[in-house]
Amino acid sequence: MAITDWPVDERPRERLLRLGAAPLSDAELLAIFLRVGTRGQTAVDLARVLLSHFGSLERLFDADVEEFSRLPGMGPAKYVQLQAIIEMSRRALGEGLRTRDALSSPGAVRDWLRLRLAALPHEVFMVLMLDSQNRLIEAVELFRGTLTQTSVYPREVVKLALSHNAAGVILAHNHPSGSVEPSSSDEALTRALVSALALVDVRVLDHFIVAGKAKPLSFAERGLL
Repeated sequence: MAITDWPVDERPRERLLRLGAAPLSDAELLAIFLRVGTRGQTAVDLARVLLSHFGSLERLFDADVEEFSRLPGMGPAKYVQLQAIIEMSRRALGEGLRTRDALSSPGAVRDWLRLRLAALPHEVFMVLMLDSQNRLIEAVELFRGTLTQTSVYPREVVKLALSHNAAGVILAHNHPSGSVEPSSSDEALTRALVSALALVDVRVLDHFIVAGKAKPLSFAERGLL
């Protein structure tokens, strides 16, 4: 049975128009993006196949074009559309951080960092430069690889903050292992960066660890700053 044959109040598009996006299931939201199914499958059926194959929306969003295109009904055109939507979401969240106090919207910071870092297979260290009103100036990926006090150089972070005339910074990195718990190296690195940046009057407002589906860990909330 085609979706057009469903009762009107059960169709994903009509449900979204009536109720908003939040009540819809992952499969319903994905079906709206897909628009059409394949022979013998509605868009909702196809969405469920995709979610079953990848295991989650996050894993689906992180798939490369080859893996995505192997599934029936998928291809480079759909992949490009999906990646465009994901990037627009990242940019919209980033725009919000540029216009309001980052400390007053910690949820938006966490959401943006999860979109940027959660699914990466390698470790990345980012610095979010903030102005005197704690609004985002720029976010820069500074280092890749295993993070230790010797691989992330405090002087480079200081130079970056000064070059952007930042009054404060938020540090962030991801754990591909899936655990948000900070290591002793993470804590030592954070202390070193706080000390180095204090010498040039730049505050470290927080350090987030991002990992998979877990809520990003905040050093400030944990009392580690």
